[in-house]
Amino acid sequence: MEVVVADLVQLVETPKESAAGALAALGGIEGVAERLHVRLESGLSDTTDQGKDIAEREARFGKNYIEPEKPSSILELMWEAWQDLTIMILTGSGTASLILGLTIGHDTSVDWIEGASILFAVLIVVFVTAINDYEKEKQFQALNAVKEDEKIKVIRNGVPAEVSKFNLVVGDVVRVDLGDIIPADGLVFDENDLKLDESAMTGESLLLKKDRQTAPFLLSGTKVMEGVGKMLVICVGENSQSGIISKLIQNASSKHAKNEAKAADTPHHDDTVVDPNYIALATPRGPSKDATEVEEEEVVSPLQGKLDRLTVLIGKLGLAMAIIVFVAMSVRYSVNTFAIEKQAWSKSCAEEYLNFLIVAITVLVVAIPEGLPLAVTIALAFSVKKMLKDNNLVRHLDACETMGSATTICSDKTGTLTTNRMTVMECYLGKVEFNSASSLQVQASAVTKDILCSSISINSTAEILPPKQVGAQPEHTGNKTECALLQFAADLGIQYGGVRKASPICHMLTFSSAKKRMSVVVPLTASKCRIFTKGASEIVLELCTSQLNLDGTTSAFGATERNAVNNDIIEKYASQAYRTLCLAYRDVDVTPEVVK
Repeated sequence: MEVVVADLVQLVETPKESAAGALAALGGIEGVAERLHVRLESGLSDTTDQGKDIAEREARFGKNYIEPEKPSSILELMWEAWQDLTIMILTGSGTASLILGLTIGHDTSVDWIEGASILFAVLIVVFVTAINDYEKEKQFQALNAVKEDEKIKVIRNGVPAEVSKFNLVVGDVVRVDLGDIIPADGLVFDENDLKLDESAMTGESLLLKKDRQTAPFLLSGTKVMEGVGKMLVICVGENSQSGIISKLIQNASSKHAKNEAKAADTPHHDDTVVDPNYIALATPRGPSKDATEVEEEEVVSPLQGKLDRLTVLIGKLGLAMAIIVFVAMSVRYSVNTFAIEKQAWSKSCAEEYLNFLIVAITVLVVAIPEGLPLAVTIALAFSVKKMLKDNNLVRHLDACETMGSATTICSDKTGTLTTNRMTVMECYLGKVEFNSASSLQVQASAVTKDILCSSISINSTAEILPPKQVGAQPEHTGNKTECALLQFAADLGIQYGGVRKASPICHMLTFSSAKKRMSVVVPLTASKCRIFTKGASEIVLELCTSQLNLDGTTSAFGATERNAVNNDIIEKYASQAYRTLCLAYRDVDVTPEVVK
């Protein structure tokens, strides 16, 4: 039985109390996957028509893209540009000059040209301003598209991969990890202590535990706060819950914009509570601006602020000079014409005064550099786009200007100045320090290397993908520290994929800031399991009672040895700005079935 978009949306919107029953009616998550023609273990299949399959899924279930609000058209931007007071004055003056030139001018075949020229100039200014605004909106849309795009960890063809958020389709299997933002609505499976923050959707601040039995739905826009898991995507884009909310907000905003002017002109009754025993409360009308919107409106770069103040100052001076010019020319003409020459009033006098007004307005228009702040904004937008080609994404336009004035940058090198890659620089194993994988590979026994690489490979959720281009570095996905450890294991000649397949995880205790460690349990024999632990050095060291030697044997690890490692090794590495981790393992006499 096939499913349609409406069925999937209805499934996601099922109340929490009925979610398990509604999902069971479809055969559970396996039944949904079967209807979507996807295998949970391998994701979308690798066939010669995979591109066609993805295109068909996008056509049938939609793309994982929420269409932004429609940008203003050229005509709308021209109308906004015409709302400028100076432009409106010029339009009125040009219209009056054109009418007078066609009716009462000395030579109507020529006098109309002056008014028409003014109107033509106004049209050019309005059109150029609208084009600039339109280009600026396009620049902002392009930047927002880059900013919102992110790589999503998926499983396709049975192997881990990364795809753009916008290329996610219904039926994809997504790997979710600590700190991830859920990119679409889906059903969770293979989860381990998965907890999400759904305050972005529901406003509830408490973390919600997710599992396939009681709470199987993951909503787009929510954040993974604890644990790991996988998700079968069932709703994307405008059909997801965040997409539905976004469209409702856009529709409400457009309706509000259309009715705002009408509502402003409509008289309102004073809706207040009038009672001597109560304080009068005015009823609020209309949606108030969000705090972030007000904050965004108030953000002005230093240069733009200075230019705005300069424009206002020049405008005031220009207005004063325009008034002086108009008054001086009018007084001079009036004295010469009416006081000295004793001429009577005629239509030519009106034309002269109109010409004086046009000259004064021309002085005002020329004096005010209205396009200066706009030119700076457009220049910054083009600068941001140019920097993007150099792999530098600037989220705020004014940052370009601010950084141009910086003389000294104070920064911690791990958080800001980084290539987003980490490497194992030092290793302490068997009472010996190593600064390369090659030296460790020579001195360590096969047993020691097997335990070390098993701990690295199994107790990790990161992946190393092959490079997309010949000669490029492998791509790291997931936690960068774990990626560095996986690369270290690869340098020792161990491929983590085979180790993971040979040792399936019975149970996982995911990392949290409270525990500062993560652990996994894997079967060792039919009656024994092995626990691999990784975490903060000071935490894991306190739990250890023995240490692994290079020959594969173990020796006692008491308080004296622990203090020596802590003082001589860990503190030395920390002083060199290295991130220190401790790996440990323990064998326990318990069957895998009991652990599960």
